[in-house]
Amino acid sequence: MRAKSGKWLVSAAMAALMMHAPALGQDAEPDDLLTQAETPLETQTESKSEPRNMEEAFPRMVSDPIVQGEYGAEVVPLTQEWTPEQASALALVIRDIDKEGLDPDEYRLTEIMTEIGRGASDRLSEIASEAFVWLVEDLRDGRTPMQARKQWFVIDPDRDVYRSGELMRTALETGDIAGAFERIKPTHPDYARLRDALANTPEDDAETRKLIRANMDRWRWLERDLGDQYLITNVPEYQLRLTVRDKIISTYRTVVGKPGRTATPQLAEVVEGVVFNPTWTVPQSIVVGEGLGDKVLNNPSWARSQGYTRTQYDGWVSVVQQPGPANSLGRMKIHMPNEHAIFLHDTPSRHLFANDMRALSHGCIRTERALELAITMAILGRGVTKDEAVEIATSGKYTLVPIERRLPVYITYFTMATDIDGELETFNDIYGRDAPVLASFDLPRRADRARHTDEEVIVIEDDLQDAP
Repeated sequence: MRAKSGKWLVSAAMAALMMHAPALGQDAEPDDLLTQAETPLETQTESKSEPRNMEEAFPRMVSDPIVQGEYGAEVVPLTQEWTPEQASALALVIRDIDKEGLDPDEYRLTEIMTEIGRGASDRLSEIASEAFVWLVEDLRDGRTPMQARKQWFVIDPDRDVYRSGELMRTALETGDIAGAFERIKPTHPDYARLRDALANTPEDDAETRKLIRANMDRWRWLERDLGDQYLITNVPEYQLRLTVRDKIISTYRTVVGKPGRTATPQLAEVVEGVVFNPTWTVPQSIVVGEGLGDKVLNNPSWARSQGYTRTQYDGWVSVVQQPGPANSLGRMKIHMPNEHAIFLHDTPSRHLFANDMRALSHGCIRTERALELAITMAILGRGVTKDEAVEIATSGKYTLVPIERRLPVYITYFTMATDIDGELETFNDIYGRDAPVLASFDLPRRADRARHTDEEVIVIEDDLQDAP
């Protein structure tokens, strides 16, 4: 009977949230269960502020052990008991947090020191707990609010892996307060390079220090560990890197989206396959809007030379470019499904890679030496031999090679980073994305825990034509 009652409670809770908390899951998704409120349920549902999650709306129901079993996670409160000694260790971390590009004054350092002097108390525990959570959030997820992360469509999984309440409990039980924060810092070597650069940049060089802080924060937007093998491209640098076990295997020049609506967004996707000798389904903006459909129909010899085939059904005209030397996708594309229709591919217009400024596409990323990259990925991700991969590539036939080993692709935007020669460099802010990030650091810290952007998803229709 109790099991049945627990399921009924969960159903009732979720139904009530549907009616009373329309904002749930939209703008604020705290990573841990909030401190249980003492406010009666009737008062909460009549409150002017919307409950942000199940724990705020139904604290007593969620604390019930039956509901915990149904809900699927242990309740770890965000306010826990701190001794003066533990709070002192936290204060030391906060005092030095400027080394990570954050401001100690934003984490209640003065209040903690005052309460430490007064001895153990509920007030000390409250302040220390809150400061701990704020610092975890900013070191793990980044301080920049979502509204300032332009064209950022990545959901960082670290919030689910390193939960604030669990980190706090472990830190208090083990006495290793500083270690809790070390566990959540980015592991990529570029973060450490930026950290060192910040330490070596004079205080009076405020502009450089702000740029370093902003780019350190961008690393915190990503997941802490990028994986055993991955592709990462830094859009303003016009470079792509293939990394295996923290070693850069190869680098490739890229052509990226032009500024404006065709700017390349920031994504984190997973490669599902490599397509050798791809076909290209021409966007309707070109088929109809630019008259390619009629041109293919009226000039069949030209269409054959370019590899175009035309089909028509019930007034709908489709044009597909077949594999071949004229194919606008070149000889390969990386299959990485996403709602933006962004992918990496080859191009027959390889002369564009000689340009210094290569923001020339309609959003997709054209890759230098793409066939070399495709063959390498087929070997790493599928286990095919080099000879087998070369045979597939030279067959001239459309072939999809599934990638079986996890291989993420990170499309990033760093205006200060390590270049392909290993030097820390600044890059042109080609899309103007620095300004809102820098401005957010001049404003007080916001308790903005949104994980999703509300920016428009622009589905790319890359016309793949050469830029003038």
